[in-house]
Amino acid sequence: MFSRAARNASLLSARVAGTARLAPTETLPPQLGFAPRRLNATRLSPYHTLSGTKVAKALRDEAFKEIETIKSEHPDFEPTLKIFQVGSRPDSSAYVRMKLKTSKESGVRCLVEKLPQDISEAELLNKIEAVNGDDSIHGLLIQLPLPKHLNETKVTNAVLHTKDVDGFHRYNAGELSKKGGSPFFLPCTPNGCIRLLEEAKVDLRGKNAVVLGRSDIVGTPVSSLLKNLDATVTVCHSHTKDLQRILAEADVVIAACGRPNYVKGEWLKDGAVVIDVGINYIPDSTKKSGQRLVGDVDFESAKHKASFITPVPGGVGPMTVAMLVQNVLLAAKRQLTDSYKPAKISPLPLKLQSPVPSDIDISRAQTPKNIGVVAEELGIHANEVELYGHYKAKLSLDILNRLKANENGKYVLVAGITPTPLGEGKSTTTMGLVQALTAHLNKPSIANVRQPSMGPTFGVKGGAAGGGYAQVIPMDEFNMHLTGDIHAISAANNLLAAAIDTRMFHESTQKKDSTFFNRLVPKKKGGRQFTKSMLKRLEKLDISKTNPDDLTPEEITKFARLNLDPTTITIKRVVDVNDRMLRQITIGQAPTEKGFTRSTGFDITVASELMAILALSRDLKDMRARVGRIVVGANQDGEPITVEDVGCAGAITALLKDAIKPNLMQSLEGTPVMVHAGPFANISIGASSVIADRIALKLVGKTKDSNAEAGYVVTEAGFDFTMGGERFFNIKCRSSGLQPDAVVLVATVRALKLHGGAPDVKPGQSLPSEYTEENVDLVAKGVANLCKQISNAKQFGIPVVVGINRFESDTDAEIEVIRKAAKEAGAFDAVSTNHWAEGGKGAIGLAHAVVDATKQAKDFKFLYEVDQSVEAKLETIVQKMYGGAKIEISPEAQQKIDLYKKQGFGNLPICIAKTQYSLSHDASLKNVPTGFTFPVRDVRASIGAGYLYALAAEIQTIPGLSTYAGYMNVEVNDEGEIEGLF
Repeated sequence: MFSRAARNASLLSARVAGTARLAPTETLPPQLGFAPRRLNATRLSPYHTLSGTKVAKALRDEAFKEIETIKSEHPDFEPTLKIFQVGSRPDSSAYVRMKLKTSKESGVRCLVEKLPQDISEAELLNKIEAVNGDDSIHGLLIQLPLPKHLNETKVTNAVLHTKDVDGFHRYNAGELSKKGGSPFFLPCTPNGCIRLLEEAKVDLRGKNAVVLGRSDIVGTPVSSLLKNLDATVTVCHSHTKDLQRILAEADVVIAACGRPNYVKGEWLKDGAVVIDVGINYIPDSTKKSGQRLVGDVDFESAKHKASFITPVPGGVGPMTVAMLVQNVLLAAKRQLTDSYKPAKISPLPLKLQSPVPSDIDISRAQTPKNIGVVAEELGIHANEVELYGHYKAKLSLDILNRLKANENGKYVLVAGITPTPLGEGKSTTTMGLVQALTAHLNKPSIANVRQPSMGPTFGVKGGAAGGGYAQVIPMDEFNMHLTGDIHAISAANNLLAAAIDTRMFHESTQKKDSTFFNRLVPKKKGGRQFTKSMLKRLEKLDISKTNPDDLTPEEITKFARLNLDPTTITIKRVVDVNDRMLRQITIGQAPTEKGFTRSTGFDITVASELMAILALSRDLKDMRARVGRIVVGANQDGEPITVEDVGCAGAITALLKDAIKPNLMQSLEGTPVMVHAGPFANISIGASSVIADRIALKLVGKTKDSNAEAGYVVTEAGFDFTMGGERFFNIKCRSSGLQPDAVVLVATVRALKLHGGAPDVKPGQSLPSEYTEENVDLVAKGVANLCKQISNAKQFGIPVVVGINRFESDTDAEIEVIRKAAKEAGAFDAVSTNHWAEGGKGAIGLAHAVVDATKQAKDFKFLYEVDQSVEAKLETIVQKMYGGAKIEISPEAQQKIDLYKKQGFGNLPICIAKTQYSLSHDASLKNVPTGFTFPVRDVRASIGAGYLYALAAEIQTIPGLSTYAGYMNVEVNDEGEIEGLF
């Protein structure tokens, strides 16, 4: 009946012109002035021409006015369409020009990217994926037809369904075909047909509608739209019998069969409404081109029977592009509306047990959400997520650029009082707090925590996922390897160590400067050039030449010879294991090293300066610069030698380019957790990364003109406030430019009893009775430590909430002593929590207090200014944080301070490495010691990380293993599950 070739040509014409709109039933946000449109009903009138040209112009004008109205309140609002045109078919180019013209007239920005005819499918799909993740582009259209080597179905379905303004994606097509479905967009040509019927004021309910053609572009979707409007629909095709009889009973005819002038007027019912979708060319000698455009309906005969009829041209054609513009506008309005919505996180239910099982059993009993779901709930785009299995992912730093206009969410720091060796539950409190905020108060929140080292995991301390019913899951994946960031740090650090020793070896064994220079800058293909690091070294040496052949012999010597003094080298090799036997080693003992031996040692990986750099870098560029600034030692003249001088900065950054991306996991109740970086708390900041905080704050933040409540980012600082908290403010906040809105100080009855005079506690040993029985007097004496830590935190001008991490043996009377003392000391609030046993439910009170605290006024200030002298900064920390009387700097430490000042490093913030078990340098001095002299035994420099660190005593930077260590409990069962972690 229908010519297949003709039908396909017609449908192809509709397709290349086509695109989409939205379901008629969708109601849009009233604050943007959108209103649903309804189909009006009236009695059919005598013959009228349905001019698509007029309706399309009205739609364009309407779109332009609406865009201008929205822009008056949202100046950045700019609906944007992206078109990919593969090849240069003349018909495709004509359609693209038409879309460009219509978009411009409607106020829609249209970007056309012309791609070569032979582009590979993979390359095209990658381009589509990039646009899918670009929030500045609201609609994406693939101009059809595509060259034969490209799979049209696969390509069109690669377009994100929320940007599929053509309406071709299987999601939109499938939703349209379902009863009660909700497609994001309607295909443009079918939607244009319905809009013309609306203009004719045709009441379709109960009417007989006949659709000629069953293509996926017009026939099938328009039949679905008609059915949704309660018409009785018959779809006819090339195998339909008795077509004329069917048409004679039709109230509405939509012709999309691809046969010129096929439907005759005598076939039609009197008063029928005819929508002609056909685009066909027939010979016409009167035309300059020799042909003219006609539809599938014989207009001259049909107009005498029809009440309404669309002309060709000037009927459906202009409507198609007009509906495309409407779809793009709709997509932009949706995005604008969505930007005001807070992240919606669906919590996981907890099945609490008593007594509380082991951490690993609790973790394994919970079924986590797929990490892709967690990312989606946070509004993270698919192209910004790199999956590592089902429950871990890395996040792209591109999120920062996409959300740069957002205001930050609320920023909360969890720190602690001076702890016992058993720890007081900062990580557990951090997890309990976010679980309470999100799963119980319905407030978006993200916990940002450090990645644990496997040294403590297999040593005495155990993992760092939190505990009980407030932890990161899966805890085995969290505590072991994660996504390999620590291993990347190890590889990068050890590459640097190898590069340093190798450079000294080659300089010592190659005596002639010119020969060494020629090997250092070798000729390749007849020429040679300096590397990026070499050019930076030349700049440092005030040598302006960039051609290696132009250097004088003196400049060659100056450039090539680092002349490192082996006794000044600070870089050690690293390993993520507690291996005490590596604390001091001798390298270079093989005969091949020609007697070049050196005494050195290993650090644990998290003590590497590269880990601190990972934590403090703002982005990849900043990390590259910081790596280059690392001072590895000094030359024979006492001048600092950097990683840039060694020529290793680029390679190190390359090894860390994935490690700089934060890791996404989840809590036991399905709330998001970012895990990133894990600098050693003894000699570094002991906090998670600046990058993770920046991304998280944007994700839970809000647009500037939104009235919605911002979400919360909760992060923690290692050890007690005088260490982790003070460094967080004075070092991390200086690096990030961020300011917390509240501080949570974690306290326990157990720790305060210790400070009140109870016997010492030791890991692995039973607690003395003083800790398991009520003793209000001990608590009352020990609260002075809490009060001092409250005072310490308040010095930074931030509200303080005390979280009392309750244990089973704690009594109400003991808790009340703490609560009362905390309030009197200036805490905004003090709340008892039981999140270890109850999850987020046990921290609801704390969550309410934190929410209220973040609403309080703050007067943020640093403890000291960086341009003060090193000695003054040290004294300020000791006197204001620790309560000491003065400092005593050893001659060795003073010599280094003087050297750092001479080298230009005196204006850096200070980190003090001391015991965490006392406010002072002496672990035996409990509670609030005063009047002591604080010793500074040594001062070292982490120039790349951006601080100096002073040592009050010798700090072991690679721990050892105990006789009975954690690794002894670890097993893998027959199902491949890890057991014994804690």
